[in-house]
Parts: sequence; structure tokens; C-alpha cells
Amino acid sequence: MPTFLPLRTFGKTRLRVTPLCIGCAPLGNMPEAFSYEVAEDQALATLRACFQAPINFLDTAASYGNGESERRIGLVLGELGGVPHGYFIASKADRDFKTGDFSGDQIKRSVERSLMLLGVEKIPIMHLHDPEHAPFEKIMAKGGAVDVLTQFKDQGVIGHIGLAGGPTELMMRYLDEGMFEAVITHNRYTLINRAAEPLLDKATKIGIAILNAAPYGSGILAKGPDAYPRYAYQEADALTLDRVRKMDDICKKHKVPLAAAALQFSMRDPRITSTIIGLSKAERLQQTIELAHTPIPNAVWPLLDAVGFSTEDPEANRWK
Repeated sequence: MPTFLPLRTFGKTRLRVTPLCIGCAPLGNMPEAFSYEVAEDQALATLRACFQAPINFLDTAASYGNGESERRIGLVLGELGGVPHGYFIASKADRDFKTGDFSGDQIKRSVERSLMLLGVEKIPIMHLHDPEHAPFEKIMAKGGAVDVLTQFKDQGVIGHIGLAGGPTELMMRYLDEGMFEAVITHNRYTLINRAAEPLLDKATKIGIAILNAAPYGSGILAKGPDAYPRYAYQEADALTLDRVRKMDDICKKHKVPLAAAALQFSMRDPRITSTIIGLSKAERLQQTIELAHTPIPNAVWPLLDAVGFSTEDPEANRWK
């Protein structure tokens, strides 16, 4: 099975990344989101495998396990003597989850803690994470979250500023401000949900890097609707379950794993720079690469589209 992954240009930057990116949220041990725990030994073994794989891109966040994901990454980087040549790590600056503080001072603390936990002096990509939890005007104000990230970039501590969040319309409003060089969308561009379509179009027009996370919809498109009847980290509705079952039947008829179709749906889209895949076990790494290279007949794609998909935000109830 081939393992080569061609590099893609990261938006307008000089970075060149693989079309797959390792998502490290599960490695932060977040059972409240994923319904399972990940012990430290398991996480470290997974990370060691990731740094030896033909993938040169890793994504984490300050909030993943309240720093636990970054701490574990830092332990392995310490073993390796630093970030391997040609490898890129992206993280996300977060609000204070206890107080809700999303001020510039809080973002400064978040970035500084990330650097400390990762054991690095600089980071290539730092995303503003989940800005929907504070007023747009506050985030964009002088001395606010974005201003602080810009100062870090001017100092050379951050290479590039990205945006990672939920509501598509709000994300597009932030992109209009012109200082973001990448955007992450999650659970909103999959086989069964296309809510992020306008965001992908806008980001492509602007020319910034697009990262598509959670192509399995948090698991249902990898494990199947019976083994994991959840979408976007919450119980899936009856229509979603029915659509996934029909898609699974189509894939089985053509001898294609549903997970391969779900992964390649994202990877084959020319607008998407890299697809973020959350991993919790070392063996999942090779399985993911194999899914990325699984041959899928062209006839399968229109059949899957014909099953139908939602264009509504899968987490809309959270923002009411």
C-alpha cells in the first residue's frame, strides 16, 4: 500500500504541508467529547508513530484536555530533541474555560502556556479558537485577542494566524477582516453535512489555507451508525442515522470502506489544503493512510450524494 503524500502549499504562505494532518484532541484525554479515555502511555506511543509517519502536520489546542494534549506532544518532542525538520505544529489560543475570559491578556497567557507545554520558542501556526464565545467587537478591539495574536506574529513568535470555530456565518465575518491566513472548519463539511460550503468558497476566493476537521463527523462515518450513533459529539437524529446506513450499504456494494469514502470526500476537494484526522492509537495511523489510498470507483460519489445531506449547522442549538 503506497504511503506517499504529496505536499500542498498552505494558502499564500511558504509552508508546504501534507493533505493529512494529525488531530490531537483525543490525545488530550477528553472523554466528555469522545466518550473514551486515552492514557498517557497510549498517547505518547501514538505521537511517536506520528512523528515517523509520512505526515508532516499536527494540530492541537490549548483547550484540549486543558493543556494535556500540548503537554504530551511536548514530552515526545523532548525525546526527539525538538520538532523534526520539515514538520509543522499548529495550535489554538483559547479563552479561560473557568471564567470565560476571552481578553487579549488571556490570549497572551494561552499562547505563552502553549509554547511552554510544547517546549518550543516559536510556532508556525496559531489559530484563534472558538471566537463565537465572545462578542465580535471585543475580539477585534485594540488590545483584544486578534490584536495580541498579531503582536506575537510581528515578534516572530507566531508564523501565521488562523481561525478555528463553529458558526459558518461568523467565521466568514472574521475572514472579511483580512488578517487570517488559514481557517479550520469541523463537522460541517462531510458526506452528510455541507454547512461549510459558503465558508470554503469564501476562503478559496481570498486564497487562504482551508483545513477540514472531523471528516468522520466525530466517528459515525468511520465506525458506522450502530457502533457510534453520534454526530458532532452529540446524539445523531433519525435522518442522519438513516443516511449513514444507506451510504454504508452503497460502500459495501462497491467493496469500499465507508471510512475511506468519508476521508477521501474531504481529501479530493481541491479547495481543502489538509484534512485533520483525530487519532488516539498508533495503529490508526497506518489505517488512515491506507484509507486515504483506497481505490474508490468514480460511480460511488454521485450515489453517495444522491442519499442526501444536511446544509444546517450541526451544532446550531449551541449558539441559540
